[in-house]
Amino acid sequence: MERREHIETVLREEGRVVVVDLALRFDVTTETVRRDLDAMESEGRLRRVHGGAVAKERGSTREVPVFERTGQRADAKRAIALRALDAIPPGFSGSIYLDAGTTTAAIAAMLPERLAAFGSSAEVVTHSLTLAPIVAGVPNISLLLIGGRIRGVTAAAVGASTVRSIAAIRPDIAFIGANGISGEFGLSTPDAEEAAVKEAIVRAARRVVVLADSSKFGQELLVGFAALNEIDVIVSDAPMQTELADAVSAAGVEAWIA
Repeated sequence: MERREHIETVLREEGRVVVVDLALRFDVTTETVRRDLDAMESEGRLRRVHGGAVAKERGSTREVPVFERTGQRADAKRAIALRALDAIPPGFSGSIYLDAGTTTAAIAAMLPERLAAFGSSAEVVTHSLTLAPIVAGVPNISLLLIGGRIRGVTAAAVGASTVRSIAAIRPDIAFIGANGISGEFGLSTPDAEEAAVKEAIVRAARRVVVLADSSKFGQELLVGFAALNEIDVIVSDAPMQTELADAVSAAGVEAWIA
């Protein structure tokens, strides 16, 4: 059926479909869409979740290694990073926390030029072994590397000592990634140790800027690390679906589109 082929195409591009949105898109009833999704799940083409479906390979604990993610949605990540840099005001002189991740790596790559344009300086803090070399030795940037046990999937420090070190600082701005953002569950990630580190960053920072491409919208991974009302800004490459947009607005979070 042609409609189901279109649904599969949307899943490949966006990672998730919502029953109500599909009904509007195809001008059919929500019951028809649900029958389509149920049939496609029985064929092994997707996985049903509350309100819609996700790509079959998406599970609450699935995590792609950082080195495989580097080239994925690269244009979107660069655009998100460029827009997120607007959180750093002209004349800024303070501390910036960079979470581990490929979109935060794009922030790290653009940060020296942004600071130089402002004639500013910054103390950059990170627990990521891949981000640290990007800013190490750059003029106007001093680097504080948070240590701990290095988790191979993300090439970043995790564990109790990492969390304690983060809790002992108070960065002015934190740029943080999330594997999933939903109105009900908030921000989430597949791994409990990664979640503990992200939670510590959110609690420590004075201003929290979340970087997430639109494929993360509506996703709920295994471990939640922050409610929506604990963050300040979400920067993405596309508008959110109505339900999530309403939840974000109600939580007082700014939504920036790259």
